Amino acid sequence: MEEITGKWVIETVMPDLAIMLKVDDVLFSGHTGYQRVEVVHSQVYGRSLLLDGKTQSTERDEHIYHESLVHPAMLTHPDPRTVFIGGGGEGGTLRETLAHRTVEQVVMVDLDRQVVELCREHLPQHHQGAFDDARTTLVHDDARKFLETDRSQYDVMIMDLVDPLEGGPAYLLYTEEYYNIARARLKPGGILVTQSGPAGYLSLHECFTTIFNTLDSIFSHALTYQAHVPSFITLWGFTVASDSPLPQLTPEEIDRRAGERVAKRLRHYDGESHAAMFTLPRHIREGIAGENRINRDDAPVFMV
Repeated sequence: MEEITGKWVIETVMPDLAIMLKVDDVLFSGHTGYQRVEVVHSQVYGRSLLLDGKTQSTERDEHIYHESLVHPAMLTHPDPRTVFIGGGGEGGTLRETLAHRTVEQVVMVDLDRQVVELCREHLPQHHQGAFDDARTTLVHDDARKFLETDRSQYDVMIMDLVDPLEGGPAYLLYTEEYYNIARARLKPGGILVTQSGPAGYLSLHECFTTIFNTLDSIFSHALTYQAHVPSFITLWGFTVASDSPLPQLTPEEIDRRAGERVAKRLRHYDGESHAAMFTLPRHIREGIAGENRINRDDAPVFMV
């Protein structure tokens, strides 16, 4: 839950824990047909997007999240040309994907047209014109429905979806059934990556360990990694999966591939950052080892 009281945004992190952010301006506050949306400005984070009370992205640190989500999978794949993005309304994931010189087409499917339009208007530093790139095909639809009917095949699929909140628009996009649909849309050697929720000591069992366990039960290979995104308060988890081996690239190889394939200087991600992200703290290793739940349509796991 989140509320704007006077000049403060109060965001609930856990049922008995909340944080407060002083804001200078509320650029938008309202409901779309799918979710509650706020776009606010603060001295700490700049312009920020909140959906259903949860911070999604801020100008100050969005590059950490978006670079961490996109580049490990894209650089692990030997030649990513066709890419699917599920969600991604701010345009940051699209921006980072299009920075790869090999990319010929990106299909981005985001359910909420109004959120995308608000982000195009109020968050120009996030998308930086990516929606107007000739390689971009933007579709407003449910990602699951789209993939069930579309027969296109992709080298990389990036799930930049809102958190699996109870009653939210995306909780059925983290289940065994959905991942099997997505798996069928991957080309041979294709890679799927998804944001996987909070991975901190207090919250990794909300949805993170279950998302990993679900993907690990479906794909031949799955790896998890983490990054600290300040506006998310805690470590954030990501999961990458494929039916082909996922090589553990050295920092030197990451830097070489990024130098050859990424048409800009990255602000957060490089070879050393990659190595750190895939070096998991003990609580994550033990949490994954002890997880036995599979996220299914008839028994979805929700983020608090």
